[in-house]
Amino acid sequence: MLFPLLLAAAVVPNGQTFACTPTRVWDGDGPIWCREGAHVRLAGIAAREIDNSCRPGQPCPRASGPAARDALVRLLGGPRGQTSTGHIRVAGSTMRCVSTGEAKGNRTGAWCSAPGIGDLSCAMIATGTVLRWERYAKGRCRSR
Repeated sequence: MLFPLLLAAAVVPNGQTFACTPTRVWDGDGPIWCREGAHVRLAGIAAREIDNSCRPGQPCPRASGPAARDALVRLLGGPRGQTSTGHIRVAGSTMRCVSTGEAKGNRTGAWCSAPGIGDLSCAMIATGTVLRWERYAKGRCRSR
């Protein structure tokens, strides 16, 4: 059963399953803005920030922030333009996500599975633009 979102950008409670139809992407690990209201931070991975910086205490991949963002955008069906705030518009298929709870601010950490792709975090690791973040990966994405 999918968890209905009642408020835009509300954090989906930990363990709840919800739908996310991607409309915008900021960087390689999110947030992904969902038509249904959530802003998803992909679980178990770390990407450089869009300005190419790495946050202290996080894994720091070699790939640039824009390279990681562009890889995620390609997985979600390709770019459909850009907003005035710099988000890349996408029109991806509806994903099934499971919340890991709050991921700072109004973002929901989540493991998401997309049609034709499977686990989006693992697919991002396979692109070589993000790193598996052991602290949050919970044993997932080991085969790639």
